[in-house]
Amino acid sequence: MTRTGRAGPAAGRVNTPGTTDVLVVGAGLAGLHTATLLARLGHDVLLVERRATLTAPIRTTGIFVRRTLDDFPLPAECLGPPIRRVVLYPPGLRRPVSLVSTRDEYRVADMGPLYVAAAHAAVDAGVRLALGTRYVGRRDGCFILAGPDGPAGVRARYVVGADGARSRVARDLGLDRNHHLLVGAEEVFEIPAGDEPPTFHCVLDPSLAPGYLAWVVNDGRHAHVGVAGYPDRYRDGLRRALHRFAASAPGLPVTGRPGEVERRGGPIPVGGVLRRIGCPDGLLVGDAAGAVSPLTAGGLDPCLRLSGIAATVLDEALRSGRPDPLAHYEGAALRARFRGRLTLRRALAQVRTPAAAAAAFTLLRTPPGRAAARRILFGDGSFPAP
Repeated sequence: MTRTGRAGPAAGRVNTPGTTDVLVVGAGLAGLHTATLLARLGHDVLLVERRATLTAPIRTTGIFVRRTLDDFPLPAECLGPPIRRVVLYPPGLRRPVSLVSTRDEYRVADMGPLYVAAAHAAVDAGVRLALGTRYVGRRDGCFILAGPDGPAGVRARYVVGADGARSRVARDLGLDRNHHLLVGAEEVFEIPAGDEPPTFHCVLDPSLAPGYLAWVVNDGRHAHVGVAGYPDRYRDGLRRALHRFAASAPGLPVTGRPGEVERRGGPIPVGGVLRRIGCPDGLLVGDAAGAVSPLTAGGLDPCLRLSGIAATVLDEALRSGRPDPLAHYEGAALRARFRGRLTLRRALAQVRTPAAAAAAFTLLRTPPGRAAARRILFGDGSFPAP
């Protein structure tokens, strides 16, 4: 499927030798937000991204929760219709549990155009954006980049790792790295308008999504059909599981899928915020920091909130001329706030058979079970403040 939007900023060139206040590696939502905040505070920021375009490949479903929509000025033209209804299914899809909120709870973003809009905002703020430029590593006090003109050395006072769940920046800074990972795959396609309200369909079936969920998000404009789980539990592979699920997934129009389908996939960290996410030379944000809900695997709200904390810490360090503020940027206290979700993550990981998943729905159909589900899906909790 081809998505449209404004053309992205042109790929910049990194001179040799280069200098900057902050080097941000990775132009996902976390990297773009961190870079923009720092530039607006008056700092020189170089943002590098290995992709030549921000519109592909996309690795996230793009689900934004209500708290994010309330607190961050996301471009309305990039957001789909609001979703208030969630339907939870056991294996076999019989007797699902339907929950409806009185408020708009979710909206799914068209992430390609959203990234492009965020990139334009970053450049307008003064960020130097270099697309098609890969972070190679650190050597002799320089950060080595490989861009269109070949290798280049950049000296930065601080580096920000916004380079995903398997962060190379984390490795080079000696910070913690994600080891508790799911892997997900998703197909996205346009659908005709229907009579059903926008709905988030979630299927708990370990044969399709071991340790997590299979899902269909149908907002009346696009359908997102996906599965995710622990990679070592997929007997026939992730893509075959997605193919099996898509053949009978709930919530899809009877007309079937069009010929043009966008395919997404990638690792999802669900071990909670890492403990060591900062050091005197830099810090981590987004997936690189494990800023993803351990239970729901939602990462867009945490990445924006942690990026704001990171920008504040770096601004203090740059203005004071000392790295001392980075000592307070650590994940242990934040991680403690995720204890409940980490416990539920471990419980979900133990649901290994369809019979166990079906048994869980016996509790879910009771009033206390439905109330607990509503708290998880429609609650006011968000990424904790430090």
